[in-house]
Amino acid sequence: TTKMTLYLKYRPQTISELDLISVRERLQKILANQDSMPHAFLFAGPRGAGKTSAARILAKAVNCEEQSKSKVEPCNKCDQCVAITKGSSLDVIEIDAASNRGVDDIRSLREAVKLATSGAKKKVYIIDEAHMLTTEASNALLKTLEEPPDHVIFVLATTAPEKLLDTIKSRCTTLHFIKASETEVVQSLKRAVDGEKIKVADGVLEEIAKNVDGSFREAHKILEQLFTGENKITIEDVYKLSQMQDSDPRKLVV
Repeated sequence: TTKMTLYLKYRPQTISELDLISVRERLQKILANQDSMPHAFLFAGPRGAGKTSAARILAKAVNCEEQSKSKVEPCNKCDQCVAITKGSSLDVIEIDAASNRGVDDIRSLREAVKLATSGAKKKVYIIDEAHMLTTEASNALLKTLEEPPDHVIFVLATTAPEKLLDTIKSRCTTLHFIKASETEVVQSLKRAVDGEKIKVADGVLEEIAKNVDGSFREAHKILEQLFTGENKITIEDVYKLSQMQDSDPRKLVV
């Protein structure tokens, strides 16, 4: 298994599962009023805070076939929800700006944006590490954000919002993904512990949460390293792992 398995397997699939309370509440409010849905979002915050998970949930919520005006949660059962969860939807396009950062990439995106959806209500473009776009590419993207087609939503995700053009930021509805609190990290770990039936001693999840600087992803990595199958994970195991990796427990993260 890879180090990322638990994190990916137990990433949130609904808005109510989003572990950052502030983001969850903000998205619920926005989706409750879909008539005035923003066409561009900026998800800004540190790595491992759940930006991509939230972007996919947003894509499901706007495209869910069971959607009604009063319901903000995706059903996770209809064809659209299932395709987005699997990553096979033709209408939810994830772009890594680190490797598609040039103006030609954005020009082809601008052409693609004009095309009708392949069956979903909205085309959702998730542009990860959006601050990596070149200046030319950013200016090209800005033109699209200024006059977006009705059937398109952009989600720009970034760990460095200060590097984005102010004009781009001003076109987006910004959600700040802050470092998770220890309670939020524990909540996230509980999903994996319950799902895998992992036995943990009292205080173990809290101890992991203290060591990951608010990153859900790092917390799941550590849980995975400690999980050997049968044995119960003890506080001593957490301490041992931290000593093996570094005498400084804050460097528990690999």
